[in-house]
Amino acid sequence: MTYSPQALLNHVARLQQPDGLFASERSNPAWFYRRADTNVFFTAITVFTLQGLRERLSEAEQGIVDGLSRQAIAAYKGFRNKDGLDTYNFYRTAPSQHFPHGFLFRHFRHFQLPDDIDDTAMVYLTTVPNRTALNGLKTKLSYHANGVQSVAPNTFPEYRQLAAYSTWFGKNMPVELDACALSNLLYCLYQYDLPRNHHDADSLTFLRAIVETDRYRTDPFRCAHNYARTSLIIYHLARFIGAFDPPELRAIRPKLILDARAALAGTTNRMEQVLLATSLLRLGEAVDRLDVTGMETDVAGFHFFIAGLLSAYSQPWLYRWAHRPFWHIRWRCEAYNWALVLEYVVLADESVAG
Repeated sequence: MTYSPQALLNHVARLQQPDGLFASERSNPAWFYRRADTNVFFTAITVFTLQGLRERLSEAEQGIVDGLSRQAIAAYKGFRNKDGLDTYNFYRTAPSQHFPHGFLFRHFRHFQLPDDIDDTAMVYLTTVPNRTALNGLKTKLSYHANGVQSVAPNTFPEYRQLAAYSTWFGKNMPVELDACALSNLLYCLYQYDLPRNHHDADSLTFLRAIVETDRYRTDPFRCAHNYARTSLIIYHLARFIGAFDPPELRAIRPKLILDARAALAGTTNRMEQVLLATSLLRLGEAVDRLDVTGMETDVAGFHFFIAGLLSAYSQPWLYRWAHRPFWHIRWRCEAYNWALVLEYVVLADESVAG
């Protein structure tokens, strides 16, 4: 295939299923486990990425983005809160279709996921939510923030007093502070200019602290249980900072740039190179052009996030094993990975033209 923006966009569009979703899969090589997966997350983040590029594309390409967006958005309703509330689940709801196409997890309520801030933020960012829904979201976020009902058991001790937003809305799910999910949520809250409160301030403090202390490099799993890689944390932070330049995060911008450059120079993984180069471009930095031709194998093998089966346990003897890949289920989506390549190509082209 060719790697022009139009060719890449056409390829992503061809991967959209008749139901509007983009196919994904979950796997764990240590278990010889691989299953097709049906979720809203990869569809929403693919649409978000493409919509973010829309104004940089030709009129014909914009039409492609608009068309696949309409198809995707029509599928979101199947993932809305099971009681009709304005939050969204990773999996289909009412009835729950968690861990579809499998043989074990889907039969147990223990593995049924609550609604979460990642899916909800991305659905809101790719649609046009009304003010009532946005205000309701802000209220619900506060109810589930750290310290309101319980304290995040597995964050760093210094951050347990921060009233930052939790990843999960479920009342029976432990509070979790995830830097990438927080970046996505804050992007949503800033995009719609919702009133700030101490939960927003503490969420920003958490993001700033993990960079200042270098923990996002030395212990990325504990900073972002669902992403667990420095490159992904940099990507999410750079996207948020590049879009809104929040004053609370300006102090870490130089370090983020230096760390991104060091990580880019130190990795041979081509998808991570794409993420890190895109991050630097988002932060206004010049980057040597990457060769993104022949990336089919790289795209096919790249997983974007994980589920750590031991991440939620508060018992130290269990959590000490949580970072090990043996306990991680990996999720990947071919369409989204190509959308990431497209994002880099478009931003790199713009940087050269500028």
